[in-house]
Amino acid sequence: MSTFTALDVQDVRFPTSRNLDGSDAMNTDPDYSAAYLTVRTDAPDEGTALVFTIGRGNDVQSAAIAALAPHLVGREVEAVLADLGGMYRELAHDSQLRWLGPDKGVMTMAIGAVVNALWDLRARREGRPLWLTLASLSPEELLDLVDLRYLEDALTREEALEILRRGAEGKERRIAALRERGVPAYTTTPGWLGYSDEKLTRLLREARAEGFEMVKLKVGADAADDERRMRIAREVLGEGFPIAIDANQRWGAAEAIEAIRSLAAYDPYWVEEPTSPDDILAHAAIRRGVSPIRIATGEQGASRVLFKQLLQAGSIDVLQADATRVAGVNENLAILLLAKKFDVPVCPHAGGVGLCEMVQHLAFLDAVAIAGTDSRRRIEFVDHLHEHFEVPVRIVDGAYMAPEEPGGGARMHAASVSDHLFPDGPVWADEQAALAPTAAG
Repeated sequence: MSTFTALDVQDVRFPTSRNLDGSDAMNTDPDYSAAYLTVRTDAPDEGTALVFTIGRGNDVQSAAIAALAPHLVGREVEAVLADLGGMYRELAHDSQLRWLGPDKGVMTMAIGAVVNALWDLRARREGRPLWLTLASLSPEELLDLVDLRYLEDALTREEALEILRRGAEGKERRIAALRERGVPAYTTTPGWLGYSDEKLTRLLREARAEGFEMVKLKVGADAADDERRMRIAREVLGEGFPIAIDANQRWGAAEAIEAIRSLAAYDPYWVEEPTSPDDILAHAAIRRGVSPIRIATGEQGASRVLFKQLLQAGSIDVLQADATRVAGVNENLAILLLAKKFDVPVCPHAGGVGLCEMVQHLAFLDAVAIAGTDSRRRIEFVDHLHEHFEVPVRIVDGAYMAPEEPGGGARMHAASVSDHLFPDGPVWADEQAALAPTAAG
């Protein structure tokens, strides 16, 4: 038997704002960052996860994760890993910490980090990638991981179990097919708002040459710029090529409808985050106002309850699950089940450090054991920072190929972590030295 000994949290930041990588209408100077968690044991293994942030929020997020240490330190590893549904509920129902949400925000994201790190440890002990560890569970075992509280008016336990039992049929055939062909990706790499028209054009051509069959552009800062960039993209990629756009919450409802209609001539495939991520009724109004253009959201969806309401209200055409925004694998299972109940495709968000590596496991699980084959499914891909991960995503002809290495995908190279520790890692120490005033001669 082994024992948990520590929750080791490190503040890892990458200076992506220097080249405006990740820039959009709301986040003009993002430094892609990770509150990087290692759950340590007295055995020769450990679990790893991270929470994606974009800079100073890492201070708060790291403190929130550390506050959960009393729930794990000193406990028997094997007992916890055998009941990750129970551990998820224990963390989520800590009443004093839940008060800070409830079920949303920094504390929920911290819980997600711990839950995801425990799943990483379990998958490593089983010698399997996380998606296959989850897909190998029976329908009943998967359902025991889910908290259906507050969801029963939209998804009963009986309905959820029926979805999972249907998903178990033909599962091995789907696993083989996914290992052969993967899951289609779309790329946001060309579309950051801070890029020049020349860089946009070059990256669009490269994306198509690399086999991507969909791209996404950031919009929302300036209407004339949006129109010009969409025109360039349509000219480069041709009619019928799917081009999604992402406003990153920039507009109010009426403003969104007007802005989307002004771009309708360029045939946007979907419009992502047109308004506040919490405004369910505004999303519904926008969707009605711009139909048949699709509306997508979810990367900042705070909880399974929010997703339930988005689906009940008919607010979205595409659900964009995120690996680190909600309370980990378990809550994302509930969201995948809801999406299947309402027949809305899950196209995970992956624009951020480590998100591609982590969220692909949710998409592969969905394809194997929940929603099954769905031609509408795509996973976002951004070509940033993958070299820092022990098992970087593998893209072949514009598709994510199934990871086969054990774990959940979040583990970084030790040197990448140490180099980018904030504020004392070499990357940041050099910057601080450059900013320091020179002594008078």
